[in-house]
Amino acid sequence: MAEEDTAVRVLQSLRGKICEAKNLPPYHGPNKMRDCFCTIKLDQEEVYRTKVVDKSLSPFYGEDFYFEIPRSFQYLSFYIYDKSFFQKDVPFGKVSIRKEDLCKYNCQDNWFALQLVDANSEVQGKVHLEVKLNELITETGSVCQQLVVRQNSIPQCASMVIECQGLPLVSGQSGDPYASVSLVGPSRLDQKRTKVKKKTSNPQFDETFYFEVTRNSSYTRKSHFQVEEENIEKLEIRVDLWNNENLVQDIFLGEIRVPVKILKNDNCHRAWYLLQPKDNGNKSAKSEDLGSLRLSISYNEDYVLPSKYYSSLNDLLLMSSDVKPISASAVHILGEVCREKQEAVLPLVRLLLHHRKLVPFLSAIAELDLQQTQEANTIFRGNTLATRCIDETMKLVGKHYLKVTLKTILDEICDSCKTCEIDPVKLKEGDNVEVNKENLHQYVERVFNVIVKSSMSCPTLMCEVFNSLQNLARKQFPDDPHVKYSAVSSFVFLRFFAVAVVSPHSFHLRHHHPDAQTTRVLTLISKTIQTLGSWGSLSKNKLSSFKESYMCDFFKLFQEEKCIESVKKFIDEISSAESKEPTGVDQLVILKEGEVVKRAQGRNRLRKVHNFKKRWLRLTNREISYHKQSGKESLYSILIKNIIAVEKLEERCFNRKNMFQVLSIERPERPLYVQAGNCVEANEWIEIITRVSRCNPERLQVYHPCAYISGSWICCKNTDEKAAGCTSCTGGSPANIQLAIDCDREAERIFSLFRANLPRLQKMEDACGSIDVYQGPQLEQDEYAHFTIEDSRVTFKTLQQIITVVNNLATFHEQYRIKRSTSAIYGSEENPIGAK
Repeated sequence: MAEEDTAVRVLQSLRGKICEAKNLPPYHGPNKMRDCFCTIKLDQEEVYRTKVVDKSLSPFYGEDFYFEIPRSFQYLSFYIYDKSFFQKDVPFGKVSIRKEDLCKYNCQDNWFALQLVDANSEVQGKVHLEVKLNELITETGSVCQQLVVRQNSIPQCASMVIECQGLPLVSGQSGDPYASVSLVGPSRLDQKRTKVKKKTSNPQFDETFYFEVTRNSSYTRKSHFQVEEENIEKLEIRVDLWNNENLVQDIFLGEIRVPVKILKNDNCHRAWYLLQPKDNGNKSAKSEDLGSLRLSISYNEDYVLPSKYYSSLNDLLLMSSDVKPISASAVHILGEVCREKQEAVLPLVRLLLHHRKLVPFLSAIAELDLQQTQEANTIFRGNTLATRCIDETMKLVGKHYLKVTLKTILDEICDSCKTCEIDPVKLKEGDNVEVNKENLHQYVERVFNVIVKSSMSCPTLMCEVFNSLQNLARKQFPDDPHVKYSAVSSFVFLRFFAVAVVSPHSFHLRHHHPDAQTTRVLTLISKTIQTLGSWGSLSKNKLSSFKESYMCDFFKLFQEEKCIESVKKFIDEISSAESKEPTGVDQLVILKEGEVVKRAQGRNRLRKVHNFKKRWLRLTNREISYHKQSGKESLYSILIKNIIAVEKLEERCFNRKNMFQVLSIERPERPLYVQAGNCVEANEWIEIITRVSRCNPERLQVYHPCAYISGSWICCKNTDEKAAGCTSCTGGSPANIQLAIDCDREAERIFSLFRANLPRLQKMEDACGSIDVYQGPQLEQDEYAHFTIEDSRVTFKTLQQIITVVNNLATFHEQYRIKRSTSAIYGSEENPIGAK
């Protein structure tokens, strides 16, 4: 295990939802409403921003978020901002959670009280400090002690430098930091400062500072304080980091405090420190009621071991579809013991999908569902393990399908939303219900038509699942001719298309949750699509059973028989086992787009500010291109098939963070240099461009991590512009290109869930033993009634195998934890002082 420590990967991810705020303080004056938006920050780096909700003191956001976290952090924070059109947006409240406390809120909906935003508490980054205590002979001949202070980012380097790492961006760019170094005591304050370092968040200050710590009592120079030697116990070194703002007040970036007494046993002290808030954040702020914010947060930190450690767990999981009964399989048992089944669903679906075991498993658990269904008209209507796994499968493999089918029409509806309210109770003054009804009818017709004509774009795997569902439903209800349609429509219409229509942001069809009026329109369209999709599975016209009379009147606008035939034809086509997707590959699909900063290519090769311009970057399944603005013509593009590498660019090249480079076959020596808005965005761009180009035959093996500037490559100093790279590429070998599933990570997630639920596994094991031994009344089984145990002996055997595998994996993790804790010295770069 010790030899493979470097192969252990620490992967962090954050998933959740920014729900709503309430009771925000009103503005002073006649206009009391606020225009607010919410941001997510890792320390002080913004990684997500919601839409602006106008004129509300209880704004509803309803925005889901998910991202991989590519760096270490101390705090996850949510800020509520006032939107200003003429001045800088100002935060007036925040929720700040330490990384160590995030696990307390996993998979929960919580209201958090908003805290006051204090500029002196907004910090990030770390400092390497070196302090020495030297003896010095004064002018009078007496001996005193001299304190030497410096900071060093590279401890093995012999030069004396003051340096920090990971300071926050200022207005989106690297700042101009400087350090103030002080010797502080009860009766003295000796303060010195470094020079300003321009445009960097990792400054190195080539300066050393000297402080006299003790002096002879006859030393009476007025500009110095007399300090007795015993007072060294009360002295401390304080390093404050600031960003130089020239004409306005400098911005505080953080501080560290180190007691001089740390040098009692050693005349030299070197360590890394995390920057802390001013006065360690203990300064009490005026308590104000700023309202509250409702959040759902799920943070995962996975220590992923090398693949061989997961082989036993994978074997146990992958044989699940062959276990009889399926309720005794390892996968089904995981769904039983997890209180939040959704936690288990995603890693299970991804792992089984990668190993081509998903369809047999879905068929087996769907069959179990059907055996417990009494009536055909309630088929697949519950939130069981089967329905959730199929939901997740559609969401996972159907992303491309949804974009091809719905994105264009949903963009049109959201961007130019017509009034469509047909509920007489909700009509506004001046609304014409007949006009609204016609608007809604046109929208529904267009959405319905693109859906029922999209069968050729339906992913083959979804078709296989639907084919299996049809066969199982007909077997369970042989006398119902409509059940083969309801078995599929309950998923494809009710749980896939209808949900994507009403919540396009959750399926990455729109960037943000739509406004209230658009949401109402999408809700009406979604309700109608659900009903039209169910018509093909009804034995007769059931318009009379609609609860709302206005909806009943609205449905009379549709040609019932024509809709029924369209639905049946569509379901028959997507439930065929034949391969689909011939048109899906040919259609242009936007995979990712957004605003970036791009460095000019091929003109001025010098490091000048005007070489960097804002551009709109767009990645499709055919090319990556940049545009002056969204919707404008392409200024430059690279075909996907011509991309040969996508890699990070070191900050020292242009003193800019979060940069990456795209190298193409046409001009490998002239990469496209791009700066993303934050570390998460940069990571996502690199990951998705790498994924779509990973199988290109001429991908590079080596690259330059820095740029070619002023006649040489900064990284290797080679003067040949066409010289081969000096660093191995990180793109990896071809895998599952479309989904890029990390099987080891999914196995680690499943292991973590099993380990967290070991008490429930053991309780289920006891329940199996009780069933075999106890022959009394059924009432005695209440303790395990919530578990599905069809065959107690097979279930008991599987449980024993699971517990053995989990305990073995836990042992490997504990060995790694011990090794890591002993090797990561407190005060090292990996484990800085101040981290908890």
